[in-house]
Amino acid sequence: MKNIYELKAHEIRAMYENKEITVPEVVEAFFGHIDEVDNDIKAYITLCKEETMQKANEIQAKFDNGEKLGLLAGIPIAIKDNMCTKGVKTTCASKMLENFVAPYDATVIERLKAQDAIIIGKTNMDEFAMGASTEHSAFAITKNPRNLNKVPGGSSGGSAAAVAGDMAPIALGSDTGGSIRQPASYCGIVGMKPTYGLVSRYGLVAFASSLDQIGPMSKDVEDNAMLLSAIAGHDEMDSTSAMVEPKDYTKALVNDVKGLKIGVPKEYFAEGLNEEVKESIYKAIEKYKELGAEIEEFSLPITKYALPTYYIIACAEASSNLGRFDGIRYGYRSEKCESIKDIFRNSRSEGFGREVKRRIILGTYVLSSGYYDAYYKKAQKIRTMVKKGFEEAFEKYDVIITPVAPTVAFDIGAKSENALEMYLIDLYTVPISISGVPAMSIPCGKDKEGMPIGMQLIGKHFNEEVLYRAAYTYEQNA
Repeated sequence: MKNIYELKAHEIRAMYENKEITVPEVVEAFFGHIDEVDNDIKAYITLCKEETMQKANEIQAKFDNGEKLGLLAGIPIAIKDNMCTKGVKTTCASKMLENFVAPYDATVIERLKAQDAIIIGKTNMDEFAMGASTEHSAFAITKNPRNLNKVPGGSSGGSAAAVAGDMAPIALGSDTGGSIRQPASYCGIVGMKPTYGLVSRYGLVAFASSLDQIGPMSKDVEDNAMLLSAIAGHDEMDSTSAMVEPKDYTKALVNDVKGLKIGVPKEYFAEGLNEEVKESIYKAIEKYKELGAEIEEFSLPITKYALPTYYIIACAEASSNLGRFDGIRYGYRSEKCESIKDIFRNSRSEGFGREVKRRIILGTYVLSSGYYDAYYKKAQKIRTMVKKGFEEAFEKYDVIITPVAPTVAFDIGAKSENALEMYLIDLYTVPISISGVPAMSIPCGKDKEGMPIGMQLIGKHFNEEVLYRAAYTYEQNA
């Protein structure tokens, strides 16, 4: 029999309904396991033990009294530490916000609480979500639970490690250029980047506002669909929130892909892709063919321009968004100040880490007079072309399959001194982000060292259901 902390969210819910287990027992089991393993993994920045136990007792009382409960009643969830959680530190893994306690809940947190979920802690991340390895945190380097010498991916590496390490059954991450999908792939879990605008960004500390999207991370597809059902839908507090009604995505979990048209873009399987990763994904494609899906290779050439386009747009937006952290209003303030200019300069120099400074400098440069047209304006034009390329592809295909990353998880420290190498990890995920379409990573194999390999399923705008159907069918038959 499984330990409680090894259970998936839907398994825990079924045990509650059958009165086989209580909410306090579940919470205590997860905290006990966190105490055992997280000293090595470092998935969490902050744990909410006292509040969590109080909430567990309240929900258990509702169960005992036969009261109506939410979709995620009594389910522990980990939250990436860039989502405001009232009364709890929201640090963005930065010295700049080390002691910032959020005065309000992000919309996704409000929705989780409305569904009676139990927030057990805030997870580590690359500072201000800028990175692909969770090595760029001001507090700790998170390690991959599958191999402690490897990175868990980033920037949602703490959330991925919490789920993969049995320290939470489900988690929320944020994805700007692949920060849910890539750590999900590296840690062997399921991660969904929803369509831009499907999930409210209100209360998410901004990195790049036209790209950032909150999404679910889980051990399996059913839990992922359940979590997205709880957080998706229009929010008047977010001006970019789409006018869509909440849905029950678990209804899309049908074990059938007969007649599904799947496109395989040849540019995503070219030079630079690890052979074991390529082999695993082609095996998954063959499995889809066996199950009745129609497979066709096609060309998506415009996406080769996506990576430089993404880094220009993302860094430009980051330099603007991070301008608010000036040492005056809130956040870190340097003690070495003799003038107002010193406050700005020293607080930002001391409060931000190296990777954040690098992106602020790059973003400020591409927005500056004389360079705006040459870089930022041109990048926005290419962004439109990339988006159009996906729209044309989806006139023919229901789903597009690609790798998530060129390799499996790499060794800690292997790329931390080479920014360009680190940026190239996002090669297969950023085209989706700049197009705003949904995509998810699901496990599809392991390499010879036993490290997980993820496959990326991409869908049309607001067509998450077809991705869940395709992912669920593969998961049930793999």
